[in-house]
Amino acid sequence: MARRISSELFISRLSFYTTVEELKSLFSPFGAVSEARLIKDPRTQRPKGFAFVKFASEVNAQNAVKAMNGRIVNGRLIFVEFAESTRSAETSS
Repeated sequence: MARRISSELFISRLSFYTTVEELKSLFSPFGAVSEARLIKDPRTQRPKGFAFVKFASEVNAQNAVKAMNGRIVNGRLIFVEFAESTRSAETSS
């Protein structure tokens, strides 16, 4: 069974100093970013070091994965992959 490509990306190993605005700026060269979410600890409100970025187009998301996976951002090597629907649903609550 073929896996459907998502327009939402999971970004891990982010610096705790990365902002939502910075995420949008980093990923907008690949297309319209419809949403960017930094995941925070619900108790402390500190960033957990990962985020989700959603594009209007799957093609834009594919281009972003190819270009951004393995790049250094704010002194950290980040990983960018397609979000799984269960992963994004678990963390959005």
